[in-house]
Amino acid sequence: MVIAVLWPGFLVAGVATVLVFTLIDPVEVMECMGWSGLDRLGLYSIGFFFFWVLSSGSSAATCYFQKPCGAVNRKPAARS
Repeated sequence: MVIAVLWPGFLVAGVATVLVFTLIDPVEVMECMGWSGLDRLGLYSIGFFFFWVLSSGSSAATCYFQKPCGAVNRKPAARS
């Protein structure tokens, strides 16, 4: 179950990192915001892990909501 969540998240994070960081330079964005101290590799890593957490959350929600409605709405067995 864990691999069903983390692997698609990893793949999407890789693609998202490539697409986002080909359009923007993270160092320039950080300088415009007045922050400094990290190099490009550090910002790329932070961005990748951010995208990985975001897309893994989406995969986890998909796995959670994949449960059939009958299993969720079933009444508990009566105790005797």
